[in-house]
Amino acid sequence: MTNKTALILGATGVVGTQLVKEISNSNIYNEIHLLTRREMKFRERKCTGHVVDFDNLSQYAYLFNVTDVFICLGTTIKKAKSKEAFRKVDYDYIIEAAKMAKTSNVEKLLVITAMGANSKSKFFYSRVKGDVEGTLQHLEMNTVHIFRPSLLLGEREEFRAGEKISGVLSTFLKFVFVGPLRPYRAIEANKVAAAMYAAAQTTAKGYHFYNSEEIEKLAQRVTIN
Repeated sequence: MTNKTALILGATGVVGTQLVKEISNSNIYNEIHLLTRREMKFRERKCTGHVVDFDNLSQYAYLFNVTDVFICLGTTIKKAKSKEAFRKVDYDYIIEAAKMAKTSNVEKLLVITAMGANSKSKFFYSRVKGDVEGTLQHLEMNTVHIFRPSLLLGEREEFRAGEKISGVLSTFLKFVFVGPLRPYRAIEANKVAAAMYAAAQTTAKGYHFYNSEEIEKLAQRVTIN
């Protein structure tokens, strides 16, 4: 048992739920705080839920006095209802949380963006993810791990027909996604969670980026141990 503490934003999402299980089952963290928009019941040990207003995140600065901050926030334009609302969740909230993590001198910040993140992309989704990465680098924090998964496989709160179909196809066509196409292979949410946990235990400073293939390799460290 160590004295490390963790804060997870997006604990109810497809990766966040897996990350909560991963961290709570380890002996590395003795205290885990989960930020949510509504009241949730978490059965995992060592976890404390906090209902917060993400539009006024600065009011909860005291919750960022932890060792590591994990950001698994994300939505869709369909669910957000507009590009502006989507950017608020996938950019504004993430960057505000990162700034607060820096102010609190956390040891590590771990964030999920997406494959193809590029601030100059012609696709709005990829541009937003690229903007997140660019702003995070300008913050010049001590240690930041950025995960760029491809299509995520896992149980979600809301049904996403397109992702469900794509996920099924990707699973059956894994043998096609080899060589140059391997980065496009779908990846399970629990592997992304395991990789985030593994990265948080490394000692390397600076900024680190992981595509799906690298995420899978990191996740193997957890399953092997």
